[in-house]
Amino acid sequence: MANANLKLVKPEADIQFIDLNAQRLRITPAVDEAVVRVIHHGKYIMGPEVAQLETELAKWAGCKHALSCANGTDALGLVLMAKGVGAGDAVFVPAFTFVATAEVVAWVGATAYFVDVLEDSFNMDPDSLKKAIAAAKEDGLNPAAVIPVDLFGQPANYPVIDGIAAENNMWVMADSAQSFGASLNGKKVGSMGLATATSFFPAKPLGCYGDGGAVFTDSDEMIALLKSLRVHGQGSDKYDNVRIGMNGRLDTMQAAVLLEKLKIFGDELVARQKVADRYNESLRDVIKVPELDAGATSAWAQYTLTLKPGQNRAAVMDACKAAGVPTMVYYPIPLSQQQGYKHYPSVPGGVPVSERLAQSVFSLPMHPYLDTETQDYIIGVVRDAVAG
Repeated sequence: MANANLKLVKPEADIQFIDLNAQRLRITPAVDEAVVRVIHHGKYIMGPEVAQLETELAKWAGCKHALSCANGTDALGLVLMAKGVGAGDAVFVPAFTFVATAEVVAWVGATAYFVDVLEDSFNMDPDSLKKAIAAAKEDGLNPAAVIPVDLFGQPANYPVIDGIAAENNMWVMADSAQSFGASLNGKKVGSMGLATATSFFPAKPLGCYGDGGAVFTDSDEMIALLKSLRVHGQGSDKYDNVRIGMNGRLDTMQAAVLLEKLKIFGDELVARQKVADRYNESLRDVIKVPELDAGATSAWAQYTLTLKPGQNRAAVMDACKAAGVPTMVYYPIPLSQQQGYKHYPSVPGGVPVSERLAQSVFSLPMHPYLDTETQDYIIGVVRDAVAG
């Protein structure tokens, strides 16, 4: 097994879990120029860079429309608002994900219905979804929508989930906050479901220098509603508000930053995949590594390992910390067990895979600027930590 007997040589510099500074050093002149350009033209809200970014994002995703917004949570909420989701509707979300996916359902007064995930991909389990839909109907709820989450960067199984949704007169929104840049069966993230929502939080594979997000869709009707909802529900002008909306605009400065980052995004995705490949090759024999489904690529927002029975997460993470290797746990508590959400229903039989993963996963440093020497050190530390 490659790298199985590495000599541990700790890098001189501290190992970063996500190294935004290395990326910044690469693009500083271009970003500085872009930011100064915005300062000089003075169109800080909905300036020309916003429209330019939306054009470039849609082109990248292979879809008709892209709408930028203030953050990834607003992106999700805008779509639910555009579809008129509300009280009495059930929206099916995975229990193993970040809270925003369920939070937006609560925003509009609908019922978040928790579904289990698959052990290997961490993504929504279609069989669990089927059971949840049947149970929701028995509870008197209207199954309205499904929000699969592309957890850690790999797209969910949209062909199967789309089919289940269609059979039940439902629609699908992809929560691709972690997967922009990935693809499934040749289709890029942004072109799946009725709409796709993503985040440009700084730590995402494509992140800005603040908060940001976007919605992607091929629907002309949807994009018209989203444009209105993003700016307080405005009609013909900002003093003619024809619906309840939000203040969800992306700042021009962030659009300018994202335009520069988008230029190097393809290179960074290739680099992320190379890091993931080395991790997988060197760790597969001692711990469960993340594997991609057939036809899928990943943006590798996180590189997440799953401990085998008998392996102690706290001990492994403590050993990594002592050796200077940062680790993180995404996510330690399923949404169905969190105080603000445990009153919402879960699929009959519960979400045992989500609960098990919450106790057994941890993530390693992952970014495009991890050099091979640092990778080797991380791999060696993890191997030693797992061996105890």
